[in-house]
Amino acid sequence: MLTLADRVAQFTLWYHTLDLGEAGVTNGWFDLRPIVNTLPWPDVTGKRCLDVGTYDGFLAFELERRGAAEVVATDIPDHSEWDWLPRQRRDGIAYLNAIAGEKGGGFRLAKEALGSTVERETISIYDLSPERLGEFDVVVCGSLLLHLRDPFRGLDAIRGVCRSELMSCEQVDVGLSVRHPRRPVLTAFGDIGKWLIPNAQAHFKMLEIAGFDVIEKTRIYAIPFGTGHPASPRRFTSMLQEQGRAMASRGRGNPHVAARCTVAQI
Repeated sequence: MLTLADRVAQFTLWYHTLDLGEAGVTNGWFDLRPIVNTLPWPDVTGKRCLDVGTYDGFLAFELERRGAAEVVATDIPDHSEWDWLPRQRRDGIAYLNAIAGEKGGGFRLAKEALGSTVERETISIYDLSPERLGEFDVVVCGSLLLHLRDPFRGLDAIRGVCRSELMSCEQVDVGLSVRHPRRPVLTAFGDIGKWLIPNAQAHFKMLEIAGFDVIEKTRIYAIPFGTGHPASPRRFTSMLQEQGRAMASRGRGNPHVAARCTVAQI
């Protein structure tokens, strides 16, 4: 019989790098551990919290670790439910089914290893509602808006279940952020599962438009690639672009900004 550590080591694909104690450290695509304490966390002590688009659950388990009274983590039920770009839908679903296996499998293994009480609900961000899940004191959402065909509809749904504070952490376009530090600008990306990517100012503006007041925000930072992340192409132009992104985001990895917001009184 396989031990829990064996099951963790043999799991098809880990999105998050998670320290699971005796079960080991997961071979994740992204490692949030070096930057997690630099994020603008609301006080979650004793509060009911929601992690939207949890995947393997890093932010959900972090909410629990920080003292939340209850944590709910949401995600879609399978890879076919992604907001696929029309030209990518068939091949994208086949690709993720092949490399990632069952949706939610990593979360369940991590929850077991951590002895966590976080509850996972299979629901799209668009379907969040007080009737379905109730309301939450704090909501966190990380690296999800770029995967949505309608990020404003997603933010509206978050606002509908958020009583107090939202922490939003999203990928940004470094070049646009440097060239337009005060002007909101988005780029049509078109990579697998990615629609629009904002510059830093556009992300903050999107939150404002969606009915949130930004009360704290970060500079651009990099989420480091984990040990399981696919190797990047080593073409000369790619290397120059990577070096430029690393300088602007103060590290190598996926460039993000984060904001702590309150629900605007409208």
